[in-house]
Amino acid sequence: MALPLESPISFTNVGRDKWWRRGIFASQTGYVTIALLLLVFVMHLGSPFFLTEGNLQNVANNFSFIAIATLGITFVIITGGIDLSVGSMMCLAAMITSMVMTGLSTPGEPGSSWFVHIAADGKTVLANVPGLILVVSVVAGVATALIVGLINGFCVAVLGLSPFVTTLGMLSIVRGLAYVVSNGRGSFPGGPDAEYFYAITSGNLYGLPVPFIYLIILASVMAVVLHHTTFGRHVFALGGNEKAAELTGVPVVRVKIEVYVICALAAGLQGIIISGWLGSAPANMATSYELNVIAAAVIGGANLAGGIGGPLGAIVGCVLLEVIRNGLVLAQVNSYWQQTLVGLIIILAVLVDRLRSRLS
Repeated sequence: MALPLESPISFTNVGRDKWWRRGIFASQTGYVTIALLLLVFVMHLGSPFFLTEGNLQNVANNFSFIAIATLGITFVIITGGIDLSVGSMMCLAAMITSMVMTGLSTPGEPGSSWFVHIAADGKTVLANVPGLILVVSVVAGVATALIVGLINGFCVAVLGLSPFVTTLGMLSIVRGLAYVVSNGRGSFPGGPDAEYFYAITSGNLYGLPVPFIYLIILASVMAVVLHHTTFGRHVFALGGNEKAAELTGVPVVRVKIEVYVICALAAGLQGIIISGWLGSAPANMATSYELNVIAAAVIGGANLAGGIGGPLGAIVGCVLLEVIRNGLVLAQVNSYWQQTLVGLIIILAVLVDRLRSRLS
């Protein structure tokens, strides 16, 4: 006599996360995105000018002025580090770029020195090739950022210094150097390539601000690097558990140096772009920008403890800050409230993520 087959028992409550841990709610970036959409709706109700084409272009242009640097610092935050020197780095890179461009475009003074003659001949050669002075100037600014990034990375990864203390000191050093090289005065991009410089930093392409196009390209590259390369896996592993990462063969020192270099390069590029928008590189440019950059990364979901972060969150955080600023301007609210709201949003974003983690 055959025994009846028992129906399989299914456990519907096994392997299923709560609704606040699934889909768009699975990360802080999702919550912030929803908050951003609600804020945009409220701003639209509050001002009929908010969703106009001109204002949206203005928002896209303005948030791009910190978003590229936010992408760079997100790499550092994912590893559990921090870089407080990004604002100063923006200023110095812009200053060097502007001064080199002006210097190479200025005819040399007549004299008998062989060095003066060689320098004058070099300037003439550069001036005769359209765009060459621009390339050399931008390379000089980016190279300056590269050197600062290497120093930060070396101090943190090799010497074992605290990222907070190291980059706080570098913030003062770099800002001081910007004042030294400029004697406290601003520098203005000049010469035959100045028009090209303004076109690639503050121009428009197919109706889109050029900085916004740079942002989309760099964010796409960052997404590929973080999620589809060995380096990206090493970055997340380092932020998740540095000791375990080292035991599994991750080159901790090299990865740390590389993320600080990436952060400095992004900040340097950001500073060059901002100087094109301003039309100059003042010695006090980007003062306290490091606070906005870090705030945008944290609001977008990057965890200061390490292991979490990405380009989408960085962009969402930057957009949220700019929407708040823009909305306050349109509503004719005192702009000083912006910093208050930014601080409140940072605390709320972290609080929501903490509550979500405890309820899981």
